[in-house]
Amino acid sequence: MSRGNRAVVPEARMALNQMKAEIASELGLANYESIDKGNLTSRQNGYVGGYMTKKLVETAERNLSGKI
Repeated sequence: MSRGNRAVVPEARMALNQMKAEIASELGLANYESIDKGNLTSRQNGYVGGYMTKKLVETAERNLSGKI
């Protein structure tokens, strides 16, 4: 059974959306939450998702090592 884009922890959705907007802004994609993602290249959308994943993994590693 595929879970798709459903959040494992629904309460985290707002924080993840905020993180996505911040990362997109850092990458030069202003107003990311309000633009049509279909007008962006796969590379642009991929960068946002890739950097989100990188930051989430870094946070998890810090939490697991006890260095918050």
